[in-house]
Amino acid sequence: MSSKNNISPDAVIHPGCRITNSSIGPGSEIGAEGPVTVENCRLGRNVTLHGGFFSGAVFLDGAGMGSGAHVRAGTILEEQASGAHAVGLKQTVLLPFVTLGSLINFCDILMAGGSSRRDHSEVGSSYIHFNFTPNQDKATASLVGDVPRGVLLDQKPVFLGGQGGLVGPARIAYGTVIAAGGICRKDILEENQLHIPATPAEKTIPYEQGVYKKIGRIVKNNLLYIGNIKALKAWYEHVRILFIRDAFDQAVFDGALANFDLILNERFQRLEQLADKMEYSFQTLEKMDGNFPMLGKKQREFSNVWKTLRTRLEEPLDTVANAGLMIEIEQSDKADYLSAVQNLSEGARAGATAWLQGIVDESAILAE
Repeated sequence: MSSKNNISPDAVIHPGCRITNSSIGPGSEIGAEGPVTVENCRLGRNVTLHGGFFSGAVFLDGAGMGSGAHVRAGTILEEQASGAHAVGLKQTVLLPFVTLGSLINFCDILMAGGSSRRDHSEVGSSYIHFNFTPNQDKATASLVGDVPRGVLLDQKPVFLGGQGGLVGPARIAYGTVIAAGGICRKDILEENQLHIPATPAEKTIPYEQGVYKKIGRIVKNNLLYIGNIKALKAWYEHVRILFIRDAFDQAVFDGALANFDLILNERFQRLEQLADKMEYSFQTLEKMDGNFPMLGKKQREFSNVWKTLRTRLEEPLDTVANAGLMIEIEQSDKADYLSAVQNLSEGARAGATAWLQGIVDESAILAE
């Protein structure tokens, strides 16, 4: 084990584990079911990593992953979020209590919903978030729930049925149930809906790789994702910072902030790559499609304004947290983050959501 590690004396590290440049908090257990590689990770209290590979990830108190996991940089699992065996994550953010089944690939996505371990958002086994397109881009990050309400731990859970998938970039509202066995290819923006995905009809049609059509939705969903990540970072900087108890908490906090910056930079790069593809797309459309003026307008606009958009998106966030929220947070028990949030008054909740939604809206308005 590297001298750069900070491992609590009561953490349990089973034989066959390799740990480098990582912080492992009290009560955590590593390698109960098989060898574990942990590099550049930050673990809070009572985290369980049963087996697999973990790099550049952050796990808050009570989070856990089953054996055969493959978890890469930019991933944050908040309190009691978990995955079963053979789960792959990268740049994945799970808010408290979100539960993943087995045999899942869930990269480039933020998921929230639920109020406890008995009332949690869940992803069924054998589920995929499709985050790479035939046009070879990854401007595909998806929001399941949101940050402005999700951080308050009082929203209805989302259920993504097993043996299915979600095609990014998508937005899924709280209370949504997507039936097992289907691929969701659309946004579901109205809450409390059961979505049964259609099975595509078999057909073979001409297809030109590299040609885009509904670019407006892609850009809007990406900007909303960026806004939500910025809002969650602000929540950490103003609210979670007050719940740091020791060096292990500090390591988790610092690791989360670093991962938010990593996620934001990744989103900027993916949008820039998308913008670079627009010229070929609208030139090709001009040759092959009589509807080019309508289809190509958004693409030209995005290509022309992207560098200005990126500059604005990268500007440091200047935000002041809601005063009523902060008064209640400052008076709460700093040893129990979950209870502190769950016990907030309706007024503090409304203030928190308005503050965080304002941050999201600053990014979203750039899509108009």
